[in-house]
Amino acid sequence: METAVRTKGPDQKFCKDCGEIISMNAEICPKCGVRQFAPPPAGITLGPTSPAGRSRIAAAVFALLLGGLGIHKFYLGQVGMGILYLIFCWTFIPSIVGFIEGIIYLTMSDEAFVRKYG
Repeated sequence: METAVRTKGPDQKFCKDCGEIISMNAEICPKCGVRQFAPPPAGITLGPTSPAGRSRIAAAVFALLLGGLGIHKFYLGQVGMGILYLIFCWTFIPSIVGFIEGIIYLTMSDEAFVRKYG
């Protein structure tokens, strides 16, 4: 048996279910009928991410809303500091520090964030 090599054009894609070559704009595969995932809308992101996949805006939101529990520290990979925040969360000191850190993350440039937490 000979296997045919399929190549897709620049305006085509493979169906995520059956592998058939379909139009890039197709919402449903004409062969198998499975709905294709749409690409994410342009401009709907939480900002640039670091090479480790961390977002400055997400870290700031975690710090502002859940800073008293140290969730932003866990998100940034600083597990020891996150546990320390959890231990002292009853004093509300981590909440104050987390709020301040959230403001710092919001005012920090993306390059500085990647250098420090990337």
